[in-house]
Amino acid sequence: RSFNPVMGSVLAVANQKGGVGKTTTAVNLGASIAGAGYPTLVVDLDPQCNATVALGIPKDVSPNVYECLSGDSHTLATASIPTGIEHLHIVPSTPELAGATVELPRIAGSEDILRERLGPVKERYLFTLLDCPPSLGPLTVNALVAADKVIVPVQTEYFALEGLAQLLDTLSLIQRELNPRLTIAGMILTMHDGRTRLARDVEREVREHFPSLVFDTVVPRNVRL
Repeated sequence: RSFNPVMGSVLAVANQKGGVGKTTTAVNLGASIAGAGYPTLVVDLDPQCNATVALGIPKDVSPNVYECLSGDSHTLATASIPTGIEHLHIVPSTPELAGATVELPRIAGSEDILRERLGPVKERYLFTLLDCPPSLGPLTVNALVAADKVIVPVQTEYFALEGLAQLLDTLSLIQRELNPRLTIAGMILTMHDGRTRLARDVEREVREHFPSLVFDTVVPRNVRL
């Protein structure tokens, strides 16, 4: 797909269902892009801090994403710190971020705060990956308002299509009311066990419903890994 090398892209990795591979997708995609030599930023928007911990950063680092959202002293660009992987930076999370789900709705125009706090990330990083929490609450809404595109990890399990319908309704609302430039980069099938009929049926149904949106690559379930 075409890409403007002058300005980077901001991608949200989102699905309100938990355990579908959002953090795994964000961390590994970020590491892969960085491994190719391109400056990449992961922003951990989940109070569980899984992306932060996965990249070897403690949960109590300052500045962090909560400080970006709750004050105006930091942008994502200034709060980013290097990881152990060359070219890969992260804006770490903190358990305090859970408070933002209560605090943000009290602020007028709170849906725009993350977009306002991006700073010069598009000038510094080829890709900025926003790792969203497993909900459609204020943190995920902020990510979708700030993003250019969204990547949707979809686990090939029983209620996958029901969850997708709810997510797509939210995306349509945000496109209409808050971020008309938001598009779906694609859906990626995760934790796929091709030995089971259920997984094969879900993959077929998702591809039939969204023929132009599902990535060719399927991420298999790997117990050994």
